[in-house]
Amino acid sequence: MSLEKNLFALAKVCIDTPDPDDKINLVNELLAQWFLKNLDCDSSKPVISIPAPGRPSTPALVAFIATPARRLGDKNGKAAFIHAIAHIEFNAINLAMDAVYRFRGLPESFYSNWLKVAVEEGRHFKLLSDRLQSLGFQYGDFNAHNGLWEMAMLTEHSLLERMALVPRLLEARGLDVTPKMIQRLKSLGDLQTVSILETILNEEIGHVSIGTRWYNYACEKQGVDPELTFVELLEKHHKIPLPGPLNSDARLLAGFSQDELNLLLKTE
Repeated sequence: MSLEKNLFALAKVCIDTPDPDDKINLVNELLAQWFLKNLDCDSSKPVISIPAPGRPSTPALVAFIATPARRLGDKNGKAAFIHAIAHIEFNAINLAMDAVYRFRGLPESFYSNWLKVAVEEGRHFKLLSDRLQSLGFQYGDFNAHNGLWEMAMLTEHSLLERMALVPRLLEARGLDVTPKMIQRLKSLGDLQTVSILETILNEEIGHVSIGTRWYNYACEKQGVDPELTFVELLEKHHKIPLPGPLNSDARLLAGFSQDELNLLLKTE
């Protein structure tokens, strides 16, 4: 960690760092320094748009349709599947740090929450990267897409929209699809990857819950109804009903209400 003591400046350094291991180490140190109260929150320097975070030269970023097939029954397909999740987790580090960097003047618990999320996303990435290496591959060996950072750019102007459309839409979709992936891998006897995905699923419930907390905070500040506003944002930027099945138990633990789940499925 440099001599810099400003939380926002250091968050930007983390975002800009291209090497995954270096990025993770910086995030871990930043969280430690934050809890030691060694950092200030002077927000006099302007917030800037970040068209692209620091990332290694590979993977190549392509349209989603051009990403590799992920057939879990063969070695290459399984590696492509693990690589796709690793790419999501790498981007999730940057997304959490961008929330720290971009949104100023919030309670200290906001920054504590998102620094902790960034550390956990870094740990998820490392678990997946190590698993890739055990299969003879590494992060960067397969093409990937840039959808997560595109959503970061779309929501950079609004805490409310960022919390709605990143943790409560994109990350929450992970809660829905991961159990099926786990069952498929169990049927193939890949208990090592199953263990990693179970860890990620449990911790992602907490991440979505944090998103829900600060989404509700932003809605209260703006005087809008959180349930209806969320559905309106999905209708504008995504689509509903969401493809099912939803992981209702996990979503309820993450702060979704039953009425909200009904609205997402349009099953009122």
